[in-house]
Order: sequence, then C-alpha cells, then structure tokens
Amino acid sequence: MKMEEVEDVVEVVVQEAAIITDILCGQRANVLEQIYGLLDFCTRDQLKRLPSLRQRVLGIVDYFKASDSDKCRQFLNVVWMFCENIPLDLEIKVLSVAGCSVGTGLNNSYSPDIEHSPRSRNVKRVRLDQMQSYRNSLKVFLQQKFERVTKDVVKKVSLNEAWLYLRHRNSARVREKSAQTQEGEEPSEHKESVESLLKTTGRVVVLLGQAGSGKTLLMHCLAHHWAQDSYPSIKLLFLLEFRQLNLVSQPLSLKELLFRFFLPPEGGDEQSEAVFNYILSNPEEICFIFDGYDEFGAKFTDPEKLPSPFDPCQKLPMADLLSGLCSSKILPKCTVLVTCRPRDVIDLFGSSGYFVAELLGFSQQRVKEYTEEYFHEKGSELKERAVSLLMSSRHLLSMSHVPALCHVCCVCLDHFLSKDSPQSSVELPTSLTQIYLHILSAFLSRCPGRGNSQGTIPLLRRYRAQIAELSKLAANGLEKSSIVFLAEELSTELMNFGANAGILCRMDLTCADGSRSLGCAFMHLTMQEFLTALHLMTSPGISQSQLKRKLNLKSRWTTKTDPKTVFTDSLHLFMCGLAAEACTSNLALLEGSEDAVAVVKKRQATVLTILKSFVGTSSQTGPKIVELCRCAHEAQDIGLAKVIGSRTRFELRNIRLYSVDMDALAFVTSAADQMVCLDFGGCSIELECLNIIPSCKTLEHLIFRSRKYDDKFAEALSTILPDLHALKQLDFISGGLTDTGADKLVKALECCPQITHLNVSDNALSDVGVRKIADLFPKLTGITSVMLGKNNITREGIFMLVEKMSAVPNIEKVHVRGKKDVCVLFTPNTHTPSTSVNDLNNTEASKELSLTNYDLKLTHLDNLFSKLSGCTSLAILNLSDNSLGNKGLRKLLNLLSRHGTIQEVNVSNNGVDMDGLVHLSACLHTQTNLREVNASHNGEKNVILRFGGCKRDKNPDGPQLHLQKKFSLTQSDVQPFNMSRLCRNLAKCPHLVELDFSHGTLRNDSIEKLLMFFPGMKSLLVLKLSHVQMSTDGTLLLLQLLANCQRITAVELRPQGEAVVTFLQAKAQAATCKLTEYTLNSGNVEKLSGILEQCPHLAYLDLSSNFLRDEGVKSFVDFLPRLQISNSVSLGNNMLTQLGVLYLVNSLNTCKTVVSVEVSVGAYEQALIRFGQENGTGKTLSLRGCHFESSHWRMLLEILGKCPSQLKLELASSALNSQSQHFLLNNLAKLSSVQTLQLRNNDLDAEAIKHLVKQLCTGNDFRTIRIEEPWIKSEVAVCLVSNCLDLNPRTKEIRVEKTCFHLSVQGLPSFRVPDENRDFSVSALHSISFDDCEVEGQHLSALKSSVQKCPSLLELHFSQLTMGTDGAEFLTSVLPILKNLKSLSINSKGEGVDEAVMFALQHTPKHLERLSLSHHVISDSGAAELGNALQSLTQIRSLNLSHCAGWTEAGGRNLVHALVQCLSLEEIRLDSLQLNKESTVCLAQGLRTMTSLKKISLNKMVLASKDSSGVLCVLASLQVLSRLEEIELEGLRMADRGIEELVKYIPKWTTLRKINLSANCVSDQAGEMLVNALSHCRALQQIYLFRNNLSHGFAARLGQILPSLSQLTELDLSENQLGQKGSLSLCEGLVSLKALNKLRLTSIGASDLTGVASCLKHCTSVESISLAWNKCGNDLALKLAEVLPQCSKLKTLDLEANNINSIGAKALAKCLQSCPWIEIIRLWKNPIEKDDQILRDHRLNFSST
Repeated sequence: MKMEEVEDVVEVVVQEAAIITDILCGQRANVLEQIYGLLDFCTRDQLKRLPSLRQRVLGIVDYFKASDSDKCRQFLNVVWMFCENIPLDLEIKVLSVAGCSVGTGLNNSYSPDIEHSPRSRNVKRVRLDQMQSYRNSLKVFLQQKFERVTKDVVKKVSLNEAWLYLRHRNSARVREKSAQTQEGEEPSEHKESVESLLKTTGRVVVLLGQAGSGKTLLMHCLAHHWAQDSYPSIKLLFLLEFRQLNLVSQPLSLKELLFRFFLPPEGGDEQSEAVFNYILSNPEEICFIFDGYDEFGAKFTDPEKLPSPFDPCQKLPMADLLSGLCSSKILPKCTVLVTCRPRDVIDLFGSSGYFVAELLGFSQQRVKEYTEEYFHEKGSELKERAVSLLMSSRHLLSMSHVPALCHVCCVCLDHFLSKDSPQSSVELPTSLTQIYLHILSAFLSRCPGRGNSQGTIPLLRRYRAQIAELSKLAANGLEKSSIVFLAEELSTELMNFGANAGILCRMDLTCADGSRSLGCAFMHLTMQEFLTALHLMTSPGISQSQLKRKLNLKSRWTTKTDPKTVFTDSLHLFMCGLAAEACTSNLALLEGSEDAVAVVKKRQATVLTILKSFVGTSSQTGPKIVELCRCAHEAQDIGLAKVIGSRTRFELRNIRLYSVDMDALAFVTSAADQMVCLDFGGCSIELECLNIIPSCKTLEHLIFRSRKYDDKFAEALSTILPDLHALKQLDFISGGLTDTGADKLVKALECCPQITHLNVSDNALSDVGVRKIADLFPKLTGITSVMLGKNNITREGIFMLVEKMSAVPNIEKVHVRGKKDVCVLFTPNTHTPSTSVNDLNNTEASKELSLTNYDLKLTHLDNLFSKLSGCTSLAILNLSDNSLGNKGLRKLLNLLSRHGTIQEVNVSNNGVDMDGLVHLSACLHTQTNLREVNASHNGEKNVILRFGGCKRDKNPDGPQLHLQKKFSLTQSDVQPFNMSRLCRNLAKCPHLVELDFSHGTLRNDSIEKLLMFFPGMKSLLVLKLSHVQMSTDGTLLLLQLLANCQRITAVELRPQGEAVVTFLQAKAQAATCKLTEYTLNSGNVEKLSGILEQCPHLAYLDLSSNFLRDEGVKSFVDFLPRLQISNSVSLGNNMLTQLGVLYLVNSLNTCKTVVSVEVSVGAYEQALIRFGQENGTGKTLSLRGCHFESSHWRMLLEILGKCPSQLKLELASSALNSQSQHFLLNNLAKLSSVQTLQLRNNDLDAEAIKHLVKQLCTGNDFRTIRIEEPWIKSEVAVCLVSNCLDLNPRTKEIRVEKTCFHLSVQGLPSFRVPDENRDFSVSALHSISFDDCEVEGQHLSALKSSVQKCPSLLELHFSQLTMGTDGAEFLTSVLPILKNLKSLSINSKGEGVDEAVMFALQHTPKHLERLSLSHHVISDSGAAELGNALQSLTQIRSLNLSHCAGWTEAGGRNLVHALVQCLSLEEIRLDSLQLNKESTVCLAQGLRTMTSLKKISLNKMVLASKDSSGVLCVLASLQVLSRLEEIELEGLRMADRGIEELVKYIPKWTTLRKINLSANCVSDQAGEMLVNALSHCRALQQIYLFRNNLSHGFAARLGQILPSLSQLTELDLSENQLGQKGSLSLCEGLVSLKALNKLRLTSIGASDLTGVASCLKHCTSVESISLAWNKCGNDLALKLAEVLPQCSKLKTLDLEANNINSIGAKALAKCLQSCPWIEIIRLWKNPIEKDDQILRDHRLNFSST
C-alpha cells in the first residue's frame, strides 16, 4: 500500500513531541550521539551539561520544533532508523515525510552511521506496508462480519448505552466452597459503558452476561468500532469464537491460531511472518476478543502448570494456548477480552489479577424503546397495543430485562396480536417456558406449505415429526456437549426446515486443517435446551431416573472443581415450566399417542415430586433457593410454591439478582401465606428490580447489607416503601447511606406507620441525618427499635437523641456503647389522639438511658442533665465505662437529686476508688432516696446505685419497705482503715438491712473493726460473706456474733461457697450455725465450743467437712453436754475412722439430751446427732457401712449396755465375718436395752437368723427384729418362717415383705415361766404374712406343720401369689384347725383360675371377720362355692373382691346375690368388677339393706348400661349408709349427674374420713357443689379428686372450707386445670392444715407455684409433696429452698417435668445440706446440667435409671 505524503514535517514534530520524547528516553546512549550530530556546537555542548536524560531529550525535541523543515526531516530520519518500539502510526508518518531524504543534508562531521542502523530503510518500509495491508484487510473482514451478525437486529446497537459494572478481581480470592469465601468481602465496582472496555489497553477483562444478554453482538460492535478507528492505541484486533475453536483437536501454535482460524494474510508466508513479528514485538498494541467461553468444551489450563518461558512457535493444546494468552504468559501487556456467563468465571484464570465486567440488562425504558422499534413497521395501533401489553405485564417485563428474551417476547406478542382482532383480549404467558412454546409456534408459522387444507390443524401436531427430530438432535448435543452440528449429523431436509423456521442457523465452519465446511447450530443455546426439555417430556422411553438426572438445581456460587458445561443451565427451568398444567395440552400434541395426556401428566407429576424433594435438603444456599423459586415460578404450582415459601427467612448473599429472580421470590413468598424476611447481603440488584418487591404481599422484614446500597439505592427503595403494607422491620445496614439518602428514606417512612424496627447501622450518617430520623419517631406509632450504630455521629448527636427522650413519650431506652452500638427502643404507642397531656404524664412508662464507653467526663455532666431535664420518667441511667472519677461521682449525686424518678444508676469502670465508696456509704444516710450501693474491686469496677422512687414514699401509712438500704462491696480487699471509715458511716444509717463483702478478702483486724461497729447496726438483717478469704481465727471471731447478738437467727460460713449471717429485728427464738469446709484442729474445736457454750438459743449446728478426724470429734463430743442445742448436730464428712464413730455413739450415754445418733460411712458419709426430751420412746442408733473389727464390736456393745433407755438399733451394710456375727448376735439378744433391732444387708445367712431367733427366747422383754437380705424370698422365706416358729414359740407376729423378714417376740409375764421343754400354756403367734415375696402355693407345704401348732393364729395373709392345687391343699389342711382365725387374705396374681381355692374356703372358720380374695380368676362354679362360703360366714365384717373376674353373667348374678346377704359387712371392696345390668340392680338393692357398711370401694367398676343409669342407681342406694367412713368411687365417670346425686347424702356422713371421686369428669360447677357438701364432714382426713375438670371456681371454694377440715392429712387435686388463680386461692386454706401429710398438685396448669411453696412452712406435718408437670421455673425451686428447712417431717418432693435449670437445682441441693430428714427430691425431665459438685447429693434424683 502506498503511504500518503505529509508536507509539513515540522508540524509532525510538534504534534508528536511527547511521544518522540518518551521514545528517545528509552533508547541506548549511541542513539543520542547520532542525533547530536545534527545540532550546532553550542547547543550540543549546552544540552550535554544538563543533569538528567529526560532534560537533555526535551532540549533536543524543543530544538527541532523550532528548526526548519530540512532539519526536522533529518531528525525524523535518524529517529526512524535507530530507535526501537516506535508506534505504528508514528512510523508511518515519519516514512511519509522523511522517506525521500534519508542520508542527505546531514552534517559531515556528525553523519549518522546508516550502515550500522538496527534495520535498513527498505526492509522496514516493506514490513510496515505488509502490516498496514493486513490491518486494512482485518478492518474490512470485521466490518463484513458485523454486517452479517446485525442484519436481523431490530434496534441499532449503541455501545455508549450498554452498561456494565467493572471491578478488579484477584483470582487468588476466587470463591471456593467454604462459607467464609462465599460470603466474603465484596469487591468495589463502578458503572461504565461497554464502549470504554477497549479504551484502556494492556489488561485482561472478563465480560459476564446472562444467556441472551447480547455479549456476542456487543463484541462484534466493538470490533466494528475498532475498524472505524475508534481505538487508535490498538493496531490489530482478533475476534475468535469458542464454538469454532471447539472443532480444533490437535495442538496449534499462536501463529496457526491467528492465520488459519481467523484471517489468513493475502501476502502469503512473507506477510504472515511480518505481521506475526510485529505482534510479538508490539503486544501492547494487540487485542484479542474471545467470545463465548461458556461454549468452550474444555476448561482453561491452570497457568501455574504451563511451561515457561513460551516459545511463540510452539504448538500447544487449545486450552493451554488460550490460558497462556489470558494469563499474560503469552504476549504480556496485550489486551484480552473474554465473554462468558457469570458462573464460568471461576475457572478462567489462575493467580494473576484481572477485571470483571458484568453486563447489565435492559432497563424498562430500553425495553420500551426496543419494543417500539420492533413494531415500528407494523402499524402504530399494533405497536401501541404491544408496548402496552408488555409494559403492563410484570412477568414479561421481568423477563425482558435480558435483550434476547426481550426479542423473544416481542416475537411472541407479534404472533399473538397478528392472529387476534384488536378487540379480543390476549392471554399472555406467565413463564419463560410458555413463551418458548409460543415462540416455537411463531417460528413454525413461518414454514412454507401451509395450505388451506392444513389451516385447521395445530402447528405442533402438523410438525410433530420435525419437532421430535430437532428435539432429539438437541438432546444428543446436550449429552455430548455439542452446540455446533456438522452437515452429516442431520438430514438436509431437517436442516432446511430448521433454518426456514428460524430454529437453526447455518454457519461456515473452519476445520482443523483450515478447510471450510457447512454446519449449523440452534438459534440460541436456550432453544437447544428448551427442545431437550420437550424431548424429555414427550419422547417415549424416558424413565423417571432420566428425568431426575437432568433435573437439578444450579448454584451461582461455583468452584474450580465444578464440571464444565457449554450450556446455559436453563434445562431444569424448562422442565419445570413444562410441568405446568398450562403446558399439558401442547405436550400431549407433541407426544402423539392415544394416552398422551396420561403420559404427559405422569411426567409432570414426576418433575413436581423431584422438586418437592429438593425443599427439605439441608444444603440449600441462597442461590439454590433462588433457583428453586425460579422452578416453582416456571411450574406455576401454588402447592410447590407454598412448601418452598414456608421458610421464614430468605438469605441471599453476593449474587446478582435479576428481575426474573425477584419475580420468582414474590411468587413463592406470596403463595406461602405467612410473614417472611428477605435478607439481601452483597447482592447486585438493579434499581428497577426493587419495583417487584411490593408484589411480596407477606413481606414483614426487609434487609439490605452492602456498600453497594448507596443513596441512589435508598432513593429507589423509598419509592416502594409506602406500598409494603405488611413491612414491619427494615434494615439498611453496612451500606453507603448518607444524609441525602436518609432524607429520602425518612420521607417514605412517614407513610409507613406500621414499621416496628428500623436499622441504619454502619452507614455514613452524620448528626444531620440522625436528626431527620429522630424527627420521624413520633410518626412511627408502632416503632419498637431504631438502630443507628457505626455512623458518623458526634457527642452532640448523641445528646440530641437523649433530648428526644423528653419529647417522645414512647421512647423506652436510648442505648449507646461507644460509636459501634447506638439504638433507641420504644414501647408500642397505645395513646389515642384525644389523650390529654396530663394523661400522658400519668401513663408514661419508665425509661432507660445507657451511655457507656463514650469517654464522658465531669465537664459533660451538666450538658447531659440539661438534655434530661424534661424527662420525668427516667428510671435507669447507665454511665459505665466512662471517665467520671470520684469528682464526677460527687457531681452526679448532686445532679441526681433533681431527678426523683431515677431508680438505678450504673457508674461502673469510671475510675472510682475507695474514697468514692466511703462517700457513697455516707450518702446512704444523708440521701433518703439512695437505697442500695453495689460495688466491687474497691470501686474500680462495678459501682451500681439504686434509688427509691419518690412516688412510693408518698404513702406514710403504708409499709416501710422503701426504707430498707443495702451496701455491697464484693471482690475487694478491705483494709482495716477503710473498714473503719465505711462502718462508721454505715452505723449512722438507721435503715441498713444488708451488708455484703462476698468474694473479697477480710483480715482479722478488718473483722475486728467490723465487729466493733456492729452494735450500732441495729436494723441489719443480712451479712453476706460468700467466698470471702479469711483465716480460721477470723471465722471464729465472726462466730462471736452468736453469743453477742441475740438477733441472729442463722450463721453459715464456709471458705469457698455461700456464707451469710441473718438477723431478726427482735430477739431470735432459735438460731442455726453452719461452719463447713474449714480445717479445724483440736484447739479450734475447743475455742469454737467455748463460743457455742454462750449461745442458749442454738437449734442446729453443722460442722461437716471440717477435717475434724477422730480427735476433733472426741473433743467436740466431750463438750457436748455443756452445749444447749435443741435440734441436731451434723458432723459428716470429717474423715472418721471406726473409733470416731464410737465416740459419736457414746454421746447417747454422755449427753442426756441426745435422742438419736445416725452414722453412715462410705460414699455418702453422714454423722448426725439429734437432741430432744425423752418421752418414753427411747433412743435410736443407726450405723451404716461401719466395718467394725471385733474390738470395735465389743466397745459398741459395752456402750450400748450402759444406755439407760430403751434403744432402737439399726445396723446396715456392715460386712460381718462368721465369728463377729456369732459374737454380735449372742450379745444383742442379751441386751435388754435394745428393744428394736433392724439389720439390713449385713450378709446374714439363714443359720445366723435362726440362731438370733433362738437366743431371743431367753429374754423376758418384748422384742422386734427386722432383717433385710436379698435372698429372703420364695421357698427359702417359707422355710425360714417355719424354722423360726419352731425355734421360738413366743413369736407373736412373723412377716415377710419382699426381702424383709419381720418378727415380734411376745414379752413373758413375770409370773409365767416356761418348763424345761420351753412350752407355754398360751400360744403367742397371732399373725403370719407373706407379701410380694415370690412365694407360690407349692412352697407352702413346709409351713403346714408349723401353722398346725398355732391354733391361736388370728391373721393369715398371702399376696401376689398363685395358690394352685398345692396351695388349696395347704388351706384345706390348716383352716379347720385355726379356730380363732379372724382375717384371711389370699390376693392372687390373676394369672389363672384358682377354682381349688374357692372350694378350700368351705373349711374357713365360721367366725372369720375379714376375707380378701383380690385379683382371682373365678369361674361360675368357683363363684357358687364362694357364695356358699359367704353364706356361712355370719360374722364377716370386711370383704375384698377387687379385680376379680372370670364368671359369666349368671355366675356374677349369683355371687352378688350371695354378697348382699352378708348384712354384717362393714367394709366392701369391689374395685374393677364387671357387672351386667341385672347384677347392678341386685347390688344396688342389696346395698340399701347393708346399713352396717362403713367403708365402700367401687373404683373403676364397670356397671353395664347404655347410659349412666347403672351408676346413678348404685349411688342412690348409698343414702341409707349413715355410718360411712370411707367411700371410693374413682373412675366411674359419673359426671355432674352423679355428683348431684351424691351431694344429697354427703352432709349426713358426718363420720366420713376418706372420699375418692377421681377420674369422674366432674366440672367446676359440680365441684363447688361437692365442696359445699364436704364442709359438713369435719372428720375428713383424705380427699382424692385427681383427673377431673375442676378449675378456679372449685379451688376458690375449697380454699374457703379447708380451714374447717382440721384433720385433713391427704389432698390430691392432680390433673385438674386449677391454673394460677386456682393455686393462689388454694393457698388461703392450705396454711391452716397442720395435720396435712401428703399433698399432690401434679399437672394443675399453674406455672408459678411459689405461693403454694410459701404455704408449706405452715403444714408442719407434711411428708410427701408433688408439684410435678407444671412447667414451673427457678422461682419455685428458690422458694422451696427457702421453705423446706421449716418442713422437718418432709421425706419426698416430686418436681418432675418442670422448667427448673441448674440454678434452681443448686439452690435445692444447698437446702438439702440443712434438711437431713428429706429422703429424695425427684427432678426428672428438667433442663439441668449436672456439672457442679453440689448436685451429686444422692437425694437429688435426675432420672428413672
């Protein structure tokens, strides 16, 4: 190409001076020497003296700018010949102006060395000509390509109107799967036009865009603009498409890539070489555009794995070559632009930095413009209608955000509107899939051959075969990741059909060898995926597993390990869309079989089922949730949407959200019909997308958190806020909001009175913006909180918020902690507009101001309190963590005197020291309203002041609780001097009730100072010393208070634990002392005993866990007679040996007031000495686990022999060898002082027991022994009883209960002496009993001979056994002999018919008075025999047939008939019997004649009748029973009618002691009637009414009459919904029940039973309490811990299934230490962590195992 001439060479030098300067500065030194030859001597000499190279070069250029044309031409010739890296444009200019004069006009003395120039003039000219020629060809080629690409484009593409967000990204921070990076820092980004992408060269830019966003079109436009010289810094631009590069399989060099697959040079190899050399020499002037990385079949190679350095001519795999270019390993400084979809950016690059540009879609304005352009030539009416339809449809408008989809929507609308009349309504599609179905029809309508005969056939049916082929082709391509198809892969007819319809597009392909061939591709990747979805939903042979494999959610967070796919991930959306009911008919047309509809519906159902299975998976991140919403929206399935939308919060992080996403979110959340929260964190959202949010009708909470959300975003948000009618909480946090944006938000929020929570933390608001928000407070009537932290708020801004507390009545709290945490809390505004000012003042709630960690000083207080001057309801003031100091504290106290409503002030961590605390101690006296001072660490940390409100002081006649004052100084080392100062002031305070030095250190002299001032503290009630470090001597000093102060009621001291001294206002009647966990030596014990000797009112002393050892215990026991202790002494856990135990036992002899000694050694060591007055019952000694040696047993027996009183001795778990057993048992039998002997688990065998029983014959006294061993049961137990009866005929009673052997020996009258055979004229045995000890009838034969020798036997009892034939034989043999038998019990297991037993009853003595046959299975014949036997028992008084069964109706009738003839009966028990109607009537009639009855039990009887007439009939018969003492009618379900019947007779039963009406459906009203009737039964002892329908009314009435039932011992009201009010009403009566023994209030529907607990101290006889299943909290446990020490007879407490945690459990455990009488506290099913040593008390039971 011939270059144009430029005549003005001087002008070139002037214009290009800056570039020439830069070029010369980068050259070698000899180049300047060549130029110096062109200068005159003076100039040359002057320039060489300049200090820097750049100054010398600037001087040269300035010289030639002022020279003539010849000089300038010579200069440019030298520059061209000798300089490197000259830009192409400058080189061309130089050649054009200086090319004809090279070598002429040069100075002879400094002639340039042309021969040795870097390149010759001719070679360089040729190279530049070839380069320019290729460049021009490239421009023509790209312009032609642009014209082909844009020939069908509706609207001209303007690069300056296409926008993107550009951000720099370091790929070392590329997101991986970890949540930390998924939600990591968001890179800063700014908005630019696409036109600017190539204005900056030398960088790598990745242009991201959705499928159809126009990436390819824009790249061609950029190339077109370059060809029009819009980017002069780029000399060559190569635009390559990945879909073409997919065809290359063999390695290529860079040169082959450019000249074989793009544009080969016309000049052959020579031109190729010249152009390639230029590319290698000038990479900064080269630009590569790679379009459609998402269509590339492979991943880029990791640049770290590429070879280095690169050989430009080396052949590499395509992925390596492209990776090298994009990572600047090849041609560094070249410009690279790659387009891809967003999810593929993850695997583009390795470690180098690059830029990411995200392409924005159409705005609504551009959608409108595009639509107008599309319909421009179709008539104005059609255009206006189309634009109106599109802009009014939210769904279509959302999808049109993507340019390609905007075009699709226009084609779809054109198809609709072209076939419909202007007046007809158009039903628009509601999903992307439905649009594609319509676009498919629109494409098909273009096909030729639509004759009249085919006009009525639907297009989908007409072209079903072609669509099926295209769908199969699409599906095969998707399986193989192919998007380009060669001509041989499909028929010519199919290609022509697809091309004519617009579904396929033909394309020229470059093969691997550079040859050209024909191929095709679908018009867009989404069309290929849509047709694949059609294939899956309509083709035969598609299984459910295939559908499931193709249907999966896509995440927008991707990782390098994710598989590469060339498709757009829309397949799952199209499958979901085709599952919509609206698509069924079209799919049936395409399926084509006879049962097409059924096949289609089955596949649609399968898709929906798969989608629902995704809902419950735990791996759903925000992006997958969005995809799931998109699927539901495509499927248009409300049920699916409701399931997805059931979550209350949608968290979306660091993804771009498009209009379609927001539309899908709105669809899902609205379908769920529940309040929802949308949380957007770091998500890129176009402002127009916000307009969709009001469609979320159930949106309650909206959160935006990102620096992306600035004032413009806030302004757009403000336009929609008034339309969010359900919105209650708005968070605009961690953003770029300034005062400008806040102003917009405030104006919008004025229209949102329903807002309850506003959070604008972590923005850029100043005081101005905060004031605007504060001015909004009165208008937000429902507001509860406003968060303002992490903004630019000054102290004046904070004080402005404080001032608002006065102006806005419903501000509850202003909380400020430094600058990070600033919030205002409100109480809901309930005032009506008509409320007067006075009313507002009266109803204003208490307020709180917390201003902490804000460097407040003394100088700020006046300003602060001036702002608070109008706040008349401030109750709490928190000024902790500031810098007030002692002076500030004094100033604060003065200012507080003007604010009488303040109740608490926190000035912790304010530099206060002991001087400040001394001042506070004085203020407790001088300032009346100062009630409490709580300080720690000598004032350096906590300092909290509490005040009494003046409103409470206005009633002088009321209680004086407000006068009580407290002073607490914890975790402090109080020196004697300071203790003296403090106590001097505190002694002046007449109302000081509590003094607390817990967790501190008290030296002996400090304690002495405290004791010195103690007499002056006459109002003191509590002195707390928990966890105080003090010496043992100091502790004993404190114990002097017991002797010196008669007001003390309790002293509890321990070095590491709770310690307290409590006082009464008056003289205490009794005091307790607990001194535990110290190390006391004998000297300490002596000193302690001397102190205690001076305490006449000591009731309980606890010296456990003090390491006393034997010596200390002996020393204390020696002092014991001198001590006046009224209750008990605990000496457990003191490391006692057996000798120490004996010291304790000896106290029974040495101290007259000792009545009981209980010692347990082992895991639960216990030692308890009880005191009392002797009342004839004797003394008790209990020894558990004491493994005595022989010498110890002798000492024990010697001590017991000296015991002056009758003694009950219990020995448990004492391992005895045979020698010790024999010695001990012999001597115990001789000890007349041991009246009762109890031996438990001492490894005694049968021989030892028999030996003991035999030895008991020698004494004359009444003796009782109880022996418990695990082997005493079954046949062994029977043999033992038989042998003992033979060995000791003086046995009065013998009984085996479970594994316990019980024997009583009758005392021998002094005048009766046995003969030599030990025979007595009068038999002693009265009772034999076997109770639940695994004895069966077959075992009783061993007892026969022994019983036959006891004709005077009065009672014979068996329970829980099966008699059988052997048992009946035993009865038959012994009953005739037992002429004096009065009571016979044979209670069966109920496992079979015991007919023989019934026959044996014929031998029963006629004078029998009590007969019990419960749980027997009795046949008709047995019933007859039993009836006959009853007829003969003329003196029968009690009969128990409970739980008997087995007879027929006739047998039952006969039995009842015989029963009711026993007119002498006083007690009858028929529990759980089943009677038919006739038998029921017979029973009722018989009861009327049985006037002697005193006790009747009919619990759970089944009285056959269709209604309750049978029950009422029986109840009516009770009216004659005037002597009734006990009545049990549980489970008869008599309801109110039965109660109405009963209350007629109850007032007449004045001797009634027990009534059980549980489980009878008794209502509250009937219950009140019942209570009124029971008020006449003053002898009543037991009331059971559990499991009824009783509530508050019943409880209120019962509470009123309980005081009249003074003998009541048991009360069970469980499983009635008494509620809170009912329990409180009940308390009114409980306080008077002194005889109450058992109280059951399980599951009464009251979560606060502290009132009941308080009453228990009045119930002095209570032994068992149940408050289970009431969901009570720690308050109950704390109250019980306070009350239980006063319940000295309590044994069991059931608190199962409440809400007591470790705090409550620890309080109960601590209480147990002073309640040794309590056996168990059940705490099952309570949220207790058993992590504390104190909870290991075995009496605390936490589970059933």
